[in-house]
Amino acid sequence: MDISTVRIEKPDDLNFILGQSHFIKTVEDLYEVLVGAVPGLKFGLAFNEASGPCLVRWAGNDDDLIGLAQSNAESIGAGHAFIVFLEGGFPINVLNAVKAVPEVCRIFCATANPVEVVVGQTEQGRAILGVVDGSSPKGIETDVDIAERKDLLRRFGYKL
Repeated sequence: MDISTVRIEKPDDLNFILGQSHFIKTVEDLYEVLVGAVPGLKFGLAFNEASGPCLVRWAGNDDDLIGLAQSNAESIGAGHAFIVFLEGGFPINVLNAVKAVPEVCRIFCATANPVEVVVGQTEQGRAILGVVDGSSPKGIETDVDIAERKDLLRRFGYKL
């Protein structure tokens, strides 16, 4: 097996979810979940079909986000992988709904960080082995860092 990485290509502040599913029905089910999850949410999703014609299947409501999803799914090249790009909402707003889709097997990451997808290549095809999500820790948070973290969560409205 050959192991390599594929960098997710996206604007710096754009959030996405990368996961694995098991059936072509994923495309329509994820579309329905996302379109109903957050009013005004823009998204594009792509799913790598793993049998039959093995196409990159796609859906969404924003052409640019659909294009990003298609190109990144194709670059990853792993069967049954899906990627969703979000604008006007955050993964935290839709993640439980996405995980509840019956076809979804796992979520590799949900982030706006720079991401490298670790892929394994065999004679049969490609698999996602894991992800490098953001950077490594640079130290232990201090009392000042704790106060800043708590303030940030309250500014975003996630804590009272």
